[in-house]
Amino acid sequence: MPALLALTAIIWVALLILAPALPVPIAGMLYALGSRICHQRPERSFHLFAVQLPVCARCAGIYGGAAVGLLLTLSASIRERLFPFSPRMLLVAGGLPTMLTLILEWSGAWAGANNVRAAAGVTLGAAVAFVVTRAVPTLHYGGCVLRRPIASNRPFTLI
Repeated sequence: MPALLALTAIIWVALLILAPALPVPIAGMLYALGSRICHQRPERSFHLFAVQLPVCARCAGIYGGAAVGLLLTLSASIRERLFPFSPRMLLVAGGLPTMLTLILEWSGAWAGANNVRAAAGVTLGAAVAFVVTRAVPTLHYGGCVLRRPIASNRPFTLI
């Protein structure tokens, strides 16, 4: 399962990066999806071939970090080193750089740079990937108790 997650993340990042060069129907779909998950502000986004990517620099960093994190968790030795830490600790440590850049930007102390936003996002994406990789093996849907059907409170009708 982690290999499938890693492959999916790599494909997603590749599609985001290649969106400006893809055929219009595919690129249009990626930009529409990007508009649902990101503000897509041009000044906060990377550009390829003078065309803005579908997500901002921070989001691109988060997705790239998730792909790298998922690839790293395929290694048993790295998993063993990371898994002694609690998921909360991993998320806090991974989110600190992003939180710091947000606080500095919102306070007006720093104008921000896309490469710094992306680098901060990489740590958050990798931390989320580590936590998700740790959680996936604990999902056992086959062992869940089936729910009883709930009776409708509407009166019975033939049609």
